[in-house]
Amino acid sequence: MSGTEGVRPDTAAQPDVVQSLVRGLAVIRAFDAEHPLLTLSEVARRTGVPAAAARRFLQTLESLGYVRHRVAGTKRFELTPKVLELGFGYLSALSLPEIMQPHLEALSQQTGESVSAAVLSGPDIVYVARVPTRRIMSVRITIGTSFPAYATSMGRVLLASLTESELEDALAATDFEQLTAETLTEAAALRDELARVRQQGWCIVDGELEAGLRSVSVPVRGRDGSIPVALNVSTSATRDSIDDIRTQHLPLALEAARAIEAELRLY
Repeated sequence: MSGTEGVRPDTAAQPDVVQSLVRGLAVIRAFDAEHPLLTLSEVARRTGVPAAAARRFLQTLESLGYVRHRVAGTKRFELTPKVLELGFGYLSALSLPEIMQPHLEALSQQTGESVSAAVLSGPDIVYVARVPTRRIMSVRITIGTSFPAYATSMGRVLLASLTESELEDALAATDFEQLTAETLTEAAALRDELARVRQQGWCIVDGELEAGLRSVSVPVRGRDGSIPVALNVSTSATRDSIDDIRTQHLPLALEAARAIEAELRLY
């Protein structure tokens, strides 16, 4: 969620990888919801790239229109809306968000809570659709926001769908951090939890990503039976008990997932 390790390139041992491209992308990824404005030295520190190289990358990105100075002449940089072009091709080709959005909106109206959908990207989940009703986390969630999969209900649903080798790779890439007092940080315990999620077909996470945040997630299956995306209903511990989530939100989430799957079969 924060820190520097998540944006540092770690591909030096791969001879066919273009390191300059890896580092340039790391510079872009250094900016996030918690770090929207960065100085040159902060970019260098968060990416592990030497300051001189970071300066060249920032100047190149600025010339291409992906980065700009927050105020002309200042030493703080920010991303520009043009970076959205980098993901637009993927989202345009992915019909899921467009298909899911009406169902997510209906689910949000039924539950009165925020509803989201996410896909798995390595050890993280990435939000591809969202209907917020109120802000219930300390960080703002938008399309493209990512969180560690191990500590989220959507992440566990998606991790539970992986093959053993795929799961092994995801766990090897996971930096188990104690995000809250409730966060599950042992790989063996997570495997046991994923087995339960796989068997029951849904997941509830209580305060593991952020204290007081509760969510329930269900899988959305593609035409081939795979699980490319999960959807969730998020709420607060002050509004809904675990029993409320299980008896009220879960059935509605499962119903929404089945409706989305039925529509996907038409494409």
